[in-house]
Amino acid sequence: MNAYIYDDFLNKNRYRRSLNRVEIRLTDLGLNGKIIRLGAIKNIKEVIQAEIKNGIKNIIAVGNNETVNKVISAMITNKNYSPFQKDVLFSVIPIGGNNSIANSFGIKKEEDACNILLARRVKQIDVAYAGNNIFLNKAELISNDAIIEINSDYHIELDSKTNVKIINVNDDSKLMFKDKIYPNDDNLNLIVGGRNADNTFITSDHIKMRGTGEIILDESIVISLPSEMGIIQQKINIIVGKDRSFN
Repeated sequence: MNAYIYDDFLNKNRYRRSLNRVEIRLTDLGLNGKIIRLGAIKNIKEVIQAEIKNGIKNIIAVGNNETVNKVISAMITNKNYSPFQKDVLFSVIPIGGNNSIANSFGIKKEEDACNILLARRVKQIDVAYAGNNIFLNKAELISNDAIIEINSDYHIELDSKTNVKIINVNDDSKLMFKDKIYPNDDNLNLIVGGRNADNTFITSDHIKMRGTGEIILDESIVISLPSEMGIIQQKINIIVGKDRSFN
């Protein structure tokens, strides 16, 4: 059974046509399911956990990066999955802007998403955490004064604004180190610097950041320093397209 999680911004009239196209296509493909509208509920985690316990097997976030973050955060408890969660599949139907997560899964348009759901091509990927928050693609540090600690072995001090990214699933086809990033290796990838030979690339399963500034998770969630980052123990099952950014 499918559960479609509609973000509350989809209530705006400008998204009605896109939703209509999606709903018609899903019906044509026999992919009907339960629709849950986030704007109508107060406790997202409680509702989604109840659906999983009641036998929902496919959870589809309908919206953008922030929608994905909300839904996966509700699926995960205590930085781990309980046994009944491990068989649940997750996917995205991208509507609106800010959909780099869906793009990295090979889901470029809402119409394509319906066909991809039907094909049920599944990959397991890591879910990263930053403090009490999660992210799938990347975290970006915005700071002029920060210290980055890697596995307690060594640290990097930043005293000016520097391009710092912690990548789990790469969504940038132009990234110099894209061929070294694997979204299922239980590690995060720290990149410091611009797109040139002076870049620093470090793979680690545990990163701490302290100082002043903010971290932007998946281009949608903003948290303050300090923060501790790592990989959640269990991987998540993602329905993906052929044109995804990873193997």
